[in-house]
Amino acid sequence: GPALLAGAAAALHPAPGLADDIARILVDDPPLAIGEGGLVRDGVDSELDELRALNRDASDWLAAYQAREAAACGLPKLKVGYNSVFGYYIELPKSAAERVPPHFVRKQTLVNAERYITPELKEHEDKVLHAEERSRARELALFGGLRDRAEAAMPELSACATALAVIDVVAGLAELARTAVWCRPQVDDSTALELAECRHPVVERVIGHGKFVANDCRLDAGAQRLAVITGPNMAGKSTYIRQVALAVILAQAGSFVPASAARIGVCDRVFTRVGAGDELARNLSTFMVEMAETAAILNHATARSLVVLDEVGRGTSTFDGLSLAWAITEHLHDRIACRALFATHYHEMTDLADDRAGIVNLTVAVAEQDDDVVFLHRIVPGAAAKSYGIHVARLAGVPAPVVARAREVLTSLARLNTELAEAERPAARQSGAVQLTLWQAVEHPAMARLKAIDLDDLTPKQALELLYELRKMS
Repeated sequence: GPALLAGAAAALHPAPGLADDIARILVDDPPLAIGEGGLVRDGVDSELDELRALNRDASDWLAAYQAREAAACGLPKLKVGYNSVFGYYIELPKSAAERVPPHFVRKQTLVNAERYITPELKEHEDKVLHAEERSRARELALFGGLRDRAEAAMPELSACATALAVIDVVAGLAELARTAVWCRPQVDDSTALELAECRHPVVERVIGHGKFVANDCRLDAGAQRLAVITGPNMAGKSTYIRQVALAVILAQAGSFVPASAARIGVCDRVFTRVGAGDELARNLSTFMVEMAETAAILNHATARSLVVLDEVGRGTSTFDGLSLAWAITEHLHDRIACRALFATHYHEMTDLADDRAGIVNLTVAVAEQDDDVVFLHRIVPGAAAKSYGIHVARLAGVPAPVVARAREVLTSLARLNTELAEAERPAARQSGAVQLTLWQAVEHPAMARLKAIDLDDLTPKQALELLYELRKMS
């Protein structure tokens, strides 16, 4: 709020003059190492300027010295050079050895040349090298003074950095709230979680404002506290549960939220289990990671927590995964009693809502005509009729023969499932689409027929007729 920004603004002017002196003394693009030289601007320090002038004039002096000696000795091929071993030297070809003046002292012999030094050249070398050392030392001294001043002002600088961070975050959230049309949430001590027309901020930014399909969320730890969300792949289940979690985190961070209205009871933690990869280096499979994270949630979540689960249990066999998902949901509802969203492909879990008033079923609306399916991305009450997995495979580019064969297999499985269910529960026949059951094993009609026969009172002819009958049932 205004008080937060006013407090931050008051801390924005630390160590008066320090910033100006840093900009005045140091070059805009300093070297990587402070001992290399070239750290301080020209015109800042008179002593440093004199030392630098001496270094800059050295090349001019050497050129003049070379010309003077060459003229005096009558040796036009005389050259003055430098290396790190001998310093400055005079180099002459060996053919000029007889004309070398006496004040040249031989220093090194090469294949085709001789190198010499002179007292005047060594004196200049000492002067130049000493000036370079003094120049670097002077730069370090100037830099050290600035560093000491900055160290003394560290509390003020730290407070300024904190204030800048606060202003940056607040300004960023304010701009986002205005440009993205977010609302101010009501955060209270209740256990409600009410979001109207909530959106996923990242997805909305990618696809563009106005294109994202907004959805509502109504949870309360004291009543309807757990939602089981079923629906096809790519329909929006995962996006929905993530956007709810993000809205809670944003609200409790002091931000507006991507919704038209929001009331959020304070959460102590937001727990998520929304995806994992194999951790090969730790010898942990995807399912092991999934179960470890789920265990942490079940062991630490409280009635004040928000739990978001996405497809928990799918990393193992169907019956194991469904059993685990069922038991986890019961524990979240019965023992922890927290607000939770559970997106799942296990349609059997929708039966939990029949026995527990705190569980509600949600699904993703789908528009279907012939073989065309459109995912509306709308979260509505109810359970998914089927998964549309084959349709998603076709959209992903799976070859048409594979898709066609998958439809044939699905039709066969659905027919068999219907026949088994009707034979087991003839009084409970239902019309319409049938969801393949995985929750209980259904006895084949042939087995039921065999159990009903008295084998001791069966003639050979009757046995043969029975075989034909059973063959027709298979």
